[in-house]
Amino acid sequence: MSILDNLNPEQQKAVQATEGPVLIFAGAGSGKTRVLTYRIAYMVHELGIAPEHILAVTFTNKAAGEMKERIAQLIGEQAPSLWASTFHSLCARMLRADGAAIDIDPNFVIYDEADQRALIKETLSALNIDSEQYSPVDIHYEISNAKNELLTAADYKPHRKNPLERTAKRVYRNYQQRLAASNALDFDDLLMSAVHLLRESEELRDKYQNRFRYILVDEYQDINFAQSSLLELLADKHHNLCVVGDDDQSIYGWRGANVRLILAFEEHYPEAQVFKLEQNYRSTANILRCAYEVIRHNPARADKKLWTDNPPGEAPLVYRAINEQEEAEWVARLIQSQIRQGQAEPGDFAILYRTNAMSRVFEESLLDANMPYEIVGGVRFYERAEIKDVIAYLKTLLNPVSSVSLRRIINNPTRGIGAKTLQVLDSEARRRKVSLFEMCGIVSELDQIRIREQQAVADFYDMMTALHSRIDKLSLVKLVREVVKRSGSLQRLRESGAADDAGRAENVEEFVTAAARFQKTHEDNSLVAFLEHIALISDIDQAKELGSTVSLMTLHSAKGLEFPTVFIVGLEEEVLPHYRSMSDEFELAEERRLCYVGMTRAQQRLYLTHCHRRTIFGETQQMQPSRFLKDLPEEVVQRRGELAPGSSPRLIEAREEIPEMQMSGRRLDLTKILSRATAGATASAEQSRRSAEPIPSSAGDYTVGDKVSHPSFGDGRVVSIKGTGDEAEIVVGFPDKGIKKLLARYANLKKL
Repeated sequence: MSILDNLNPEQQKAVQATEGPVLIFAGAGSGKTRVLTYRIAYMVHELGIAPEHILAVTFTNKAAGEMKERIAQLIGEQAPSLWASTFHSLCARMLRADGAAIDIDPNFVIYDEADQRALIKETLSALNIDSEQYSPVDIHYEISNAKNELLTAADYKPHRKNPLERTAKRVYRNYQQRLAASNALDFDDLLMSAVHLLRESEELRDKYQNRFRYILVDEYQDINFAQSSLLELLADKHHNLCVVGDDDQSIYGWRGANVRLILAFEEHYPEAQVFKLEQNYRSTANILRCAYEVIRHNPARADKKLWTDNPPGEAPLVYRAINEQEEAEWVARLIQSQIRQGQAEPGDFAILYRTNAMSRVFEESLLDANMPYEIVGGVRFYERAEIKDVIAYLKTLLNPVSSVSLRRIINNPTRGIGAKTLQVLDSEARRRKVSLFEMCGIVSELDQIRIREQQAVADFYDMMTALHSRIDKLSLVKLVREVVKRSGSLQRLRESGAADDAGRAENVEEFVTAAARFQKTHEDNSLVAFLEHIALISDIDQAKELGSTVSLMTLHSAKGLEFPTVFIVGLEEEVLPHYRSMSDEFELAEERRLCYVGMTRAQQRLYLTHCHRRTIFGETQQMQPSRFLKDLPEEVVQRRGELAPGSSPRLIEAREEIPEMQMSGRRLDLTKILSRATAGATASAEQSRRSAEPIPSSAGDYTVGDKVSHPSFGDGRVVSIKGTGDEAEIVVGFPDKGIKKLLARYANLKKL
């Protein structure tokens, strides 16, 4: 059986075109990953191309991992010799191997976004720039954009009348000096330095061009100028560059992605072969028809139209609500109805919105309907404070000159080293031109620091020095365990009586498990490799497996996912499209692509909702339907909840639109119920709470949907329960305090 037998005719053509530049427009749900992996298998098995001469590049570790797994299934034991990685991982690997040619220490650390902003804040302070007037976030954005365009601090030319850009130039130069002093690179430096390496060294450029004779790039619509330049340098000798992407799904312009690069590929490579994968395997014909009618209005796009052999399916439904509260209640009722009728499971549904702030009202309505849900894109595991603390210890061990990591841990857990002491240490370190860590080693020379604090600093220095001496003697997991033990981080969390700290202790334990897993599964399991792995993990890589709860997420987070049923909510002018895009044609086009991406996540059912009124910044405003809704073909879509001409808006009850939907009792408003009760019921509840002494409880005392009371957070409802007994984690939604995770043993909850 030929490898090509599993592909449709257009996919087969794309797979067989192995020589020279190739552009593959792969529409949503058209099987692009299949084409990439089968193309590699075809080159290895049918053409005899050595896997070590093939480079496959994508944007996330998760995508790279999935690609490796599929390739391994197709080519077997030859797979490990093929390079399949993200852009940043590729550059880091090149720089660790050959960065010395441009004066980069191979043991550099990678600063993540939080580290970068901390260093920028430190730089602002050193330059006496007010961080309130020029925020680290804004400065970081300007510097990142400059690096994406391969502009050094010397090359960066601010506009004369733009004070933010002028300030960013001052900060940029100092920021780079501090990175160098800390032997650190930020994300953008990885790309910029790799390009610099290939440009500066003809020998190394020749080495990598001969190594990577065939280059395949996924999600090409999301690349920036620096990434494009890197690919151009690597492919310059053999020109065997195959890029796969879809300009209609380019939605990351705010991160530096430039959709013009995929559209200009044929201009850059006139000899390029172009293929269009337009057969969709995901969605119904009606969903695809609606999505096309929206996206075809974008002025600059490659001409293509998705089609499918799937049935027409249900007509997408447009629902107009009176306000955001009724919009959310309608969505929750519809989900509840379909689940009760056995038509779906909670994990079949996704609610997509333009901004994170829009999730609140949907959370409340899902809580009220006893629907389990999860917000995708919350605080990621490696960004949690307790995990960042452990990582900072490891970074300091590897690279003691990194002041950002050292500042985080020097008094964490508390050692009696105050801010004033740290300020003196920092000032003296600068005066003596030594690192902050070195200054800790000679703290006894500083009379302005009290003896007790001198001793605390010296003890910290001795501990870190002792741990540093064991880096090459201990395995990764043993080193991590030793750091967790010696630092006292885990012990402090375990001994704390706070329920949240119990959960944090479990996170630290899970981090040790992650180190053990990395050590077992990676050939290079050094501390350097582990920290690099953590730094380059993206938010998409850390997304949980979806499927058991209703998913709430932004449209940006939904890229690459699919669901049987999708709700796109808030389809109003100045919401979607967002108000910031209204005056910019290029940004407005990206908003249209964002809507298109959301629509093409749906497999079977698509619901598009908007409101007559919406409260924004505390003010209720009349809203206009999104222009994207006007593009929908009337013969395909259903419309519900519409206002008759000249009539006044009214709330549409569930039984009018969806007769089978029944809430338990009357329609409920969770916020009102939990904040306002009858005097008798309130008095009774208060009396009950006063008479009941808190006692240890277990998961068996509660079930999902129970209304409960907490002495600090007030009244709420149990959202989910993980684990059993008194060690279980009880997740409770409190209207005024948000979602709280409580350990059953210390939850101190009382049923209402």
